[in-house]
Amino acid sequence: MAKTRAKQTVVLGMLGTTLDTGQGPGRWSKWRPTVALCQQDDLVVHRLELLHPPGAAALAATLVGDIRQVSPETSVRARPLEIRNPWDLEETYGALLDYVRAYPFNPEEEDYLVHITTGTHIAQICMFLLVESRLIPGRLVQLSPAGRDKTGTGAGTHTLIDLDLSRYDTLATRFQQEQREGLSFLKAGIDTRNAAFNRIIERIEQVATQSRAPLLITGPTGAGKSQLARRVYTLKKSRGTVSGPFVDLNCATLRGDGAMSALFGHVKGSFTGALQDRPGLLRQAHGGVLFLDEIGELGADEQAMLLRALEDKRFLPVGSDREVESDFQLIAGTNRDLQVDVEQGRFREDLLARINLWTFRLPALRERPEDIPPNLLYELDKASEAMGARITFNKEAQERFLRFATSPDARWSGNFRDLNAAVLRMATLAPGGRITRDVVDEELERLRAQWRTGGSRPGPLQPSGAGDRVAEVLGEALAQELDRFDRVQLADVLGVCQGVRSLSEAGRVLFSQSRARKASVNDADRLKKYLARFGLTWADVSGMAGPD
Repeated sequence: MAKTRAKQTVVLGMLGTTLDTGQGPGRWSKWRPTVALCQQDDLVVHRLELLHPPGAAALAATLVGDIRQVSPETSVRARPLEIRNPWDLEETYGALLDYVRAYPFNPEEEDYLVHITTGTHIAQICMFLLVESRLIPGRLVQLSPAGRDKTGTGAGTHTLIDLDLSRYDTLATRFQQEQREGLSFLKAGIDTRNAAFNRIIERIEQVATQSRAPLLITGPTGAGKSQLARRVYTLKKSRGTVSGPFVDLNCATLRGDGAMSALFGHVKGSFTGALQDRPGLLRQAHGGVLFLDEIGELGADEQAMLLRALEDKRFLPVGSDREVESDFQLIAGTNRDLQVDVEQGRFREDLLARINLWTFRLPALRERPEDIPPNLLYELDKASEAMGARITFNKEAQERFLRFATSPDARWSGNFRDLNAAVLRMATLAPGGRITRDVVDEELERLRAQWRTGGSRPGPLQPSGAGDRVAEVLGEALAQELDRFDRVQLADVLGVCQGVRSLSEAGRVLFSQSRARKASVNDADRLKKYLARFGLTWADVSGMAGPD
């Protein structure tokens, strides 16, 4: 039977232009890591790939000769590496990556070690990354002068570091624990069970801790965009990725000339009422996070200025001829489909391209029925804290509320705002801090009335019929926020959806004129995007009961 041939040990390492130096006989009294590497009693180096800067060829030649003298069995191949600035991470990693990709690795016959005692810290980091990513199929070796004898000629000791060993697994476990803590924090400690929502939070945790690029959080009103943005900031602050404040603004509250001033600041005397300089929210957010909720409500001028501030980190305050700087991370929120707004000329395409590198849609509460029980307990804890007393359900009352809350009858058109309000009302009416079945029944009747068809009367400027239909699917509170134009248009769309069998059929009816002028059409997609502006899906509107 043929004997298995022992593998050859090959070491890749950088020449140490400081630690490996030495000329004349005196160099042998100095500990030189690259030479010491080949003097280890229990490590035989069969081949050393010695990488060095082009200007260190003479030093490399000296080392080659010295290694040949102390370790005749070691073959040394000196290789100049074109790195002009060894402290430039990108240049150093690029040069080493090119070298590694061209190297003829043969793991079947050779064991590879990467020497990380010498070279700049940047080179050592790059070597580590190449091994950790398995681009170099080997282990790390590190030399130490500890244990040198009295003559100073000792070789010191070496340590082999295998990134697959348990010590690295311990580091990975610590990282996973930190990640789990981050996920729990982003979810406010709520044990959510919806798989889609949990995946979104996992991605947000990854991006929030590793990137300062803008985040775009979409979803219907009340889905928790503002709370999530603030928690993202707090997580980033705890991980040291931001140092400045959290500044938030609902763009729907901006009106007229005050919008530019609120965002970008102004100088004294720039307009009537400008009695002193104002820094503006963008400057206040320097070094931190700026959360712009309902970003789709910004006007064209504000959108253009915001784009400039994001790209150049510079902008002009109102009335000033001198630019100011602010380096912040933007988190934007919206309940609208900004792509539809772009197509209709209401939102800048270049701004959308800038802010949607990371886009996450928070699902509506009705899309997460399995998450209602843990969120109910969370809201109950909040109500208890607000009231200064412990509020609880009796078993029958809690089961009754959850049976309704997770049923198709519960629209939750205001999402978590509806749930929060419901719990707060029940907590307020709970006798002795105990929510009973009678309290639950009263609240369920209130919620049914709020969501019931025709549950509100049209006001003097609200069209009859349109108000009932829109309020049915959005809830009266959200319906009242719509302009008359949008409300009438949405009511007509809902009426069409009520009388057809499919999304495609509804699209054909609604776009019958414009579709004839298009070379290719996708009426269902157009309708889907329109409904999404209001946080609605086809399932929300296709099963509506008609008027009596």
